[in-house]
Formats: sequence, C-alpha cells, structure tokens
Amino acid sequence: MLGTLNELADRVRGRVVGDGSVPIARIASVEEAGEDALTFATSEAYFVAACSSNAAAVLIDESLVNRPAPKPLLVVGNARSALAELLEAFRPPRPRGPFRHPSAVIASDARVADDVYVEAHAYIGSLASIGCGTVVGAGAYIADGCVLGDRVVLHPGCVIGSDGFGWAFVDGRALRIPQVGNVVLEDDVEIGANTCIDRAQTGSTIVGAGTKIDNLVQIGHNCRIGKHCVIASLTGLAGSTVIGDYVRVAGQVGFKGHVTVGSGVTIAGQSGVWRNVEDGATISGNPAQSHRDELRREVMIRKLPKLFDRVEALERSSSRPTGS
Repeated sequence: MLGTLNELADRVRGRVVGDGSVPIARIASVEEAGEDALTFATSEAYFVAACSSNAAAVLIDESLVNRPAPKPLLVVGNARSALAELLEAFRPPRPRGPFRHPSAVIASDARVADDVYVEAHAYIGSLASIGCGTVVGAGAYIADGCVLGDRVVLHPGCVIGSDGFGWAFVDGRALRIPQVGNVVLEDDVEIGANTCIDRAQTGSTIVGAGTKIDNLVQIGHNCRIGKHCVIASLTGLAGSTVIGDYVRVAGQVGFKGHVTVGSGVTIAGQSGVWRNVEDGATISGNPAQSHRDELRREVMIRKLPKLFDRVEALERSSSRPTGS
C-alpha cells in the first residue's frame, strides 16, 4: 500500500481535488489500472481515457484541473516529474559496491575506485579510469585508456571504446586509419544495453555530464555530446558530430557526421540530420528541417493525389474537340 491520495499529494507537493482518503496500492497505466491504482494523464486525450478507466484516482497537470472529473484528482505542476518521484518507491536500488564478480576481467593497471560495482563477464582495459559509485553491467566492455567519471551506469553489453570507423581508399583498397584516442564519459552518464561508443581517432569522444543514452545507439569517433542530453534507441551519430547541452533526440535519428547541433534542440523520431541546427530548434523529417515546415510539407504531400486528379481532369477537358 502506497498510502492515501492525500499522503501521496504531500510526497509530491501537490493538491487533491475530491476525496483524499482514497487508498492507493499501486500506480498503473490507463489500460492496466484497477480500483486500487493511481493512473496518470499528461494531455486532454489521456485525461478523458483516465477518467473512464477503473482507476481510483488520476494524477494530472495543473493545466487540466478545470475539466470535470468523476474521480479524485492529484494535481501537480508537472505530472511527469511527479510520476517519476512516485515510481521511485518501486524501483530496486542501484547496485552499490565495492563488488567485483569473479568472472569480470580488470587490467592490473586500470584505475578503478573502491566502490565501483562490476558485474559478471565485464571487461575493463589497461589504463582505464573509473570513478566513484559507477556500475559496470554484465558483459560491458571498457577499452584501454577510456575514462568514466563518478556515478556512471553502463547497462549490460555496452561497448565503450571500440575502434572508430576510419578508413581511406589507397590503391583501390580500404586502408584502416589508426584510432588512437579514447572515450570520456563524464559524471552521471548512463549508457543503455548494447550501445557502442567508438574511441576517437585522436583526442577523445566525449559524452557530457548527466546525459542518458538508450539501448542500441551508435556514437561514432570524435563525437562530442553535451550535458544532460537524452538520446533514444536506434539513433546513430556518424563521426565528429557535435551536440550541445539539453538536446532531446527521439528514436531512429541519423546524423551524417561533421554537423553541429545547438543546445536545447528537439529532434523528432526517424529524422535525418544533414546540416547544422541552431540553438532551441525543433526539427523533424529527412532531411530534417523546422518541424512546422515539415508538417506543412506532409500536408501538401497528402494533397497531391487530389491535385493530380484535378490536373488530369483539366487536361482531358482541354483536349476534347470543341463544337463548331
């Protein structure tokens, strides 16, 4: 039992509209909510669905509170952040070291803080440096010379410091360009399962403090990612892509490399980033452009069949023989 709705409101600094004595045992999505659950809504459409669900109460943004509701409401300034705070009670705590699984391989000259937690079959290479409170997941690979700050989390199977993809064609053959740099992950970075971050050709591939990268992401050599960015799954950054701070990247986005993305940018899913992006922009499409322009383009494309029909009708009309 999590507590009454009033008690949850105190926890997230919210207020209750309706019966605050309702007991809440769990938090659930609209589809899964039962009579003991608190569900949540971040838009008007979700609010309507939540009110018709079996949930005992609904967590909502302040902007939705003026709508009539058949259930008690827990009203907060930001429903997403309040939801995260409430769900924290259910999340198992991060593993805490010191711990080294017997099957992990750690080079004798690696510098690993005493309280690092290293899971089974992980590998930490020569002269690698790992800061305090870091978690290295099962099967994760940290190559020679890579640097991880404090409280970094590597999920299972990720690869930090694989060779950058550098080749030059000489006499008709692909000649490997040596990749002699490293990777630097600053404090509080989190890297998802099976994500690969290539070492730099020279210098460092850098991921800034607080940045969170999802599963199955590819970061090419000499990329520089700023602080507190969020990058979703199946995104790929070609070499020397530069991303500013507080950038949000949805899934399946591709960066062509040698482009610079400003701070505070939002990039929609499946976008193709082919040129530099200014600070604060919201872009989508392939090639990516202003999201508003992309929406206009999509509307025009959908109108093309009717336009073609009209043109064909006009052509048929103009080609008919006229009466004398």
